[in-house]
Amino acid sequence: MSGSGAPVIQVSGKGKKVFVISTSWHTQIMDGLVAGAKAELEKSGCEDITYWQIPGAFELPMAAQAAAKFNPDAIIALGVVIQGETPHFDYVCSAATDGLTRVQLDTSIPVGFGLLTVNNESEALARAGIEGSKEDKGAEAVQAALAMASLVSKS
Repeated sequence: MSGSGAPVIQVSGKGKKVFVISTSWHTQIMDGLVAGAKAELEKSGCEDITYWQIPGAFELPMAAQAAAKFNPDAIIALGVVIQGETPHFDYVCSAATDGLTRVQLDTSIPVGFGLLTVNNESEALARAGIEGSKEDKGAEAVQAALAMASLVSKS
């Protein structure tokens, strides 16, 4: 979801089991993303939440696949990859995105995509949901995943 015109989705997490997986790099940004996700889950009424911290964004798909074995209603994947001087950025972003998509499609468990892929730290801070941020991508990832969990459970 883009910040400009992004909807605020009213969701219910009551009775839902959710895994929140977050990466270890860029502590200030990650603390904001996790806090935003946690606040949104609490607001939604979700009480069955498991938090995992993992090394980095490349590991998000494997962690999401492992979480899926616990049969949650939704998985929230949070991380940040900041452009550097090498193509490493492109490979990590692509692998994480493709892997999370695969987990979601293979398991039919919604994955909230809270992976920031940005050019610089200031762009990440603007999306981290901390004081002064214009966006809260942690909260948005929860809203999207819970909305899809509700839709999937109706099918």
